[in-house]
Amino acid sequence: MWRYAGRRALATVPVMAMVALFVFSLLYIAPGDPAAIIAGDQASAEDIARIRVSLGLDRPFVVRFGEWLWHVLHGDLGTSIFANLPVTHMIAQRIEPTLSLMAMTLVFAIVVAVPAGVLAAARAGSWIDRLVMLVAVIGFSVPVFVVGYVLAWVFALQLDWLPVQGYTPLARGVLAWLRGLVLPVVALGAIYIALIARITRAAMLEVLGQDYIRTARAKGLGLAPILFVHALKNASVPIVTVIGLGVALLIGGAVVTESVFAIPGIGRLVVDAILRRDYPVIQGVTLLFSFVYVVVNLIVDLLYSVLDPRIRQ
Repeated sequence: MWRYAGRRALATVPVMAMVALFVFSLLYIAPGDPAAIIAGDQASAEDIARIRVSLGLDRPFVVRFGEWLWHVLHGDLGTSIFANLPVTHMIAQRIEPTLSLMAMTLVFAIVVAVPAGVLAAARAGSWIDRLVMLVAVIGFSVPVFVVGYVLAWVFALQLDWLPVQGYTPLARGVLAWLRGLVLPVVALGAIYIALIARITRAAMLEVLGQDYIRTARAKGLGLAPILFVHALKNASVPIVTVIGLGVALLIGGAVVTESVFAIPGIGRLVVDAILRRDYPVIQGVTLLFSFVYVVVNLIVDLLYSVLDPRIRQ
């Protein structure tokens, strides 16, 4: 087990190295002169030259990348061009709303989607199955921002049950924190729930046709133990896979969701940075999201070995 975990962990090193190279190259592959774009139309040649020096564009690529990577390894993601603050400080100020949104969405999606997929597979061909799949298709087809605006209009503006926008820190109380997250979590989780439910149904249908399931039924085991003890465990590998891959949906959807509900998280930070061409912030946030995605996939790989020991071979 530990040898397998070590191999998978070492495999992430070249992946992160390539990610770091790509993230740093954003400054160089961006269309036009980044310094001229940042300086604006009214900037003088001296202003553009000063920005080029501050960005390190006057030095060789390899030298600049080596210095940047060295600082990153020591926890320094650079300094924002416009805010003149360390990027790590700006991320730390915004990380709680984003982590809260993504964590609650992940929990909500798993709690709703996995039982729904199991139930749809157990009642394949029935109205329950068709209803679950219909809801899944709708959830997967409608964009996050459309779901967000509809939820805000109905539950915040019309019924006045929930706040329409903003974020309440956890320090101000759990109930207030949860109340502010309900609409964003449901909006962001719609597409994630649809994806997990469909994969769960497909995986369960394959497992429910196996001989050992028919044997369990012949022994008189109840439906719940068969579904959630025997079948779900053996169908868990593709489900865990899609949950891990779906983190990319959460990361991309968080940017849109935070904009719709005016949540001051990392998503809003990166949107503002893109609009202002604040490359150090863009690089820092992109590197952080990439690191999170790589770590999540590493965790998924390790879960494979727990769920199916044959994978360790």
